[in-house]
Amino acid sequence: MRTVFNKTLIEIAEKDPRIHMVLADIGYGEIEGFARKFPERYYNCGVMEQHMTGVACGIAMEGGIAVTYSIANFPTLRCLEQIRNDVCYHNANVKIVNIGGGVSYGALGVSHHSTEDIAILRALPNMVVVVPCDNIEAEAATHAVFEYEGPVFYRCGYKNEKDIHHTDAKGLNFQLGKAITVEEGSDCTVIFCGPIGFEAQKAVIAAREKGIHCRLVSMHTIKPIDREAIVKAAQETGRIITVEEHNLSGGLGSAVAEVLMDEGCGGVKMKRIALPDINVHQVGSQQWLREYYHLTAPYIEEEIVKICK
Repeated sequence: MRTVFNKTLIEIAEKDPRIHMVLADIGYGEIEGFARKFPERYYNCGVMEQHMTGVACGIAMEGGIAVTYSIANFPTLRCLEQIRNDVCYHNANVKIVNIGGGVSYGALGVSHHSTEDIAILRALPNMVVVVPCDNIEAEAATHAVFEYEGPVFYRCGYKNEKDIHHTDAKGLNFQLGKAITVEEGSDCTVIFCGPIGFEAQKAVIAAREKGIHCRLVSMHTIKPIDREAIVKAAQETGRIITVEEHNLSGGLGSAVAEVLMDEGCGGVKMKRIALPDINVHQVGSQQWLREYYHLTAPYIEEEIVKICK
């Protein structure tokens, strides 16, 4: 997904001279294309994420569009105060790009596990939170993010993500704040965000063989969230399961539960599937960690069967 983002970014930047890229000495192997093509719009601030965010805000305040780009927690939690006080307070046109959300960098340990970012960033006023699930959404989301005026957190996958949509980016009706139905169904609704959607889709397809037809919804924008899609799912299927590669507290599941309560749909059956509310201290590949914490298709299918009994 990061390759798709960087390729699409260059295509957009060729047409929009306002776009600048600001780094904190990271991202090599993917960002050289932008650096070579637009050297006057490329800045490496060194290992200083707080400074990177301040520079980006300054670019935006002068009429530009700034992209801060780094891995895991580095462009978000390390410089949270600057995001809050500089970017969000001034509603600055800064796009904060996190490569490797969730446990993508699982082998590097807890310092590289980006597992609380959605909860924290969605709490900031003026911030839009976008979590594309595959390469198709990543391309469409990149265009949507740069068409939007204001702060955006773009939580990107790392690499080798599987596509789950049945169309290409041009055919995808991608709008910020509007969920996308990937599979139709009336027995239960599985709402997911990010690349974990591939596991959710496998679970939904497996459940069909048992006579359970699930609606599968990509909630690619966590803030503003698609309240209408959530209420519709509650009313039409009566059961909701959320799936996310994020801490159980404050992420997609919490956001969906908030909408259900606010809209008077508290009677719906609901199950949240996420990382437990702990420091993810285990070390291993992303797939191994997903299996360890029960975020793979067999476990999701098991919860679908349980909630539909």
